[in-house]
Amino acid sequence: MNRIRPALPPGWARKVAGLEKRLGYRFANRLLLRQALTHPSYLPESKEEVGDNQRLEFLGDAVLQLVVTEEAYHRLPEEPEGVLTHLRSQMVSRHRLAQVAEELKIGEVLLLGKGEERSQGRHRPSNLANALEALFAAVFLDGGWEQAKRVIQKLFEPHWEMVLSEPVAIQNAKGVLQELLQRRGGESPVYRCLAEKGKAHERSYLVAVEWKGKELGRGWGRSKKEAETNAAFEALRAIEEGKLPDLPHMSLPKRK
Repeated sequence: MNRIRPALPPGWARKVAGLEKRLGYRFANRLLLRQALTHPSYLPESKEEVGDNQRLEFLGDAVLQLVVTEEAYHRLPEEPEGVLTHLRSQMVSRHRLAQVAEELKIGEVLLLGKGEERSQGRHRPSNLANALEALFAAVFLDGGWEQAKRVIQKLFEPHWEMVLSEPVAIQNAKGVLQELLQRRGGESPVYRCLAEKGKAHERSYLVAVEWKGKELGRGWGRSKKEAETNAAFEALRAIEEGKLPDLPHMSLPKRK
């Protein structure tokens, strides 16, 4: 049995109760909840044996991906695979996860080491996104698939509305962009990887698409191919909105 030391930040239990209320789920196994909120920096200083949230984050990512994939499949029964893939990447982006975590006020209850606390780790998007995924895994382990699915659907419902109100994602964004640019100047776009983040099991990539030396758009993805597709779509959206004056206006199809 894991041993828990009693020392916790003042008011932590009360704040956690508020988090559970916002989450819409009450944990039976408090150790799982505690672990989901424990940043790796906290353990060396506290000498606790509960464990940090890295393993839970790994599982939570898979739970979230499946819930969002199923939701996209049922919400958009006539859309092709490419559109569903793009929408999923938009819904589970690190930026969006950090937004949802902020709405839940996860930062208030994160257990951080002193150095991480001093460096504003309580508000760092990566810490918030990781803790949110760990929390989803904790719900899954504590209450099962249906409870995890219900919690995720509840939290992401407003974000579905935002994503679905945007222009429809193009199945072959890279192909459409290339055809458009070649008609304009005979040159193909170039994709350049700007950054890589995360551990081996959760790698994400930032890619920029450039044309004639100018950057047209950027996109994150969990593979370079997905990042390139998202960058191409962002470039097409910029063209549609008239943000690239050197290129002709183009209207993207809207969802019915």
